[in-house]
Amino acid sequence: MDFAPTDEQVMIVDTVRAFVQRELVSHEDEVERLGDVQPALVDEIRRKALSAGIYAANMPEELGGGGLDNLTMAMVDRAFGWTQYALHYVVARPSNILLACTGDQVEEYLLPTIRGERVDCLAMSEPDAGSDVRGMTCRAVRDGDDYVINGTKHFISHADLADYTILFAATGEEDSPRGPRKLITAFLVDHDTPGFEVAPGYRCVSNRGYHNMILNFDEVRVPATKVLGDENRGFDVANEWLGATRLQVAAICLGRADRALAVALEWAATREQFGQKIGKFQGVSFKLADMRTKLLEAELMTYRAAWLMDRDEMADADAAMAKISATEMLQFVSDEAIQILGGMGLMDELPLERIWRDARVDRIWDGTSEIQRHIVSRGMLRPLGA
Repeated sequence: MDFAPTDEQVMIVDTVRAFVQRELVSHEDEVERLGDVQPALVDEIRRKALSAGIYAANMPEELGGGGLDNLTMAMVDRAFGWTQYALHYVVARPSNILLACTGDQVEEYLLPTIRGERVDCLAMSEPDAGSDVRGMTCRAVRDGDDYVINGTKHFISHADLADYTILFAATGEEDSPRGPRKLITAFLVDHDTPGFEVAPGYRCVSNRGYHNMILNFDEVRVPATKVLGDENRGFDVANEWLGATRLQVAAICLGRADRALAVALEWAATREQFGQKIGKFQGVSFKLADMRTKLLEAELMTYRAAWLMDRDEMADADAAMAKISATEMLQFVSDEAIQILGGMGLMDELPLERIWRDARVDRIWDGTSEIQRHIVSRGMLRPLGA
């Protein structure tokens, strides 16, 4: 495995880094203060990202996307991770689940989303299901040529910016060794569909300006043509997404850690105590060494998983290990960076307290660290019949 960037990858990453510094970083304080990215700013960032050719970089080139492979996308997501999630999400990375679109769905959903004309969100989590996806109670019942949907989803990221939802709902049951198991189907649901409501979500200390919403479905009727993929095979569609999004989380954590380490390193190299730079003290220098070591470990885990994904060799456990490594590394690095700066590390004049706050959710969303460890251990035990 050779993860040395090619000349093309260096050019792409440099373009993204320059965009982040020029178009995004200057808005960080405003987003923190308002807890929102203003609509005019959303439009401006999206327009500039489209002009720069970095919008929908993960989607196939023949469909109008950037056509980047997974390893390059990991490098790009790392560059975006330097700034707030609420800001760099606007430079959309459409869900690769949309590649399951067929027929009229391609022109109605897939292509407009790649062009920045439409925005998607994904609804899987429910108040009473948590990590037990098979326990979802939101149901879609077939009624002639339609499905009628009832239920609630929550923690739905950026649903307030989206105009349609990729919804996962229960559509039946099947027998399994552990008893009846829900069958899941994916649907494309426009936000102006009667009976559909996007309600305010919970106030979260992580990722201010990047909102989670509650979606309510009350006798929402959608035609069968809105099924994404095959009926009762929603998990097949979801699995195409979960690996990629876990790698995205891991790569963004690398970018946040880069920034936290840069702040700590500059402080250690310039701040004086007891007549010398504090970086000379082992209590600080050893922290820097541990931060760098853990960052490199997480980088290798993340890039390895992305490289395997490009070769169609990535197992679920590879993405899970990358997410564990990167999210827990960021927790450590951000905390140690604050410790090096002392009280100043917790002041909002610097980005460390925000990085530290934002890092907490990464070990929860897109599958908790406990779920990731279950995936890894399951992959180890199953070949032995356990």
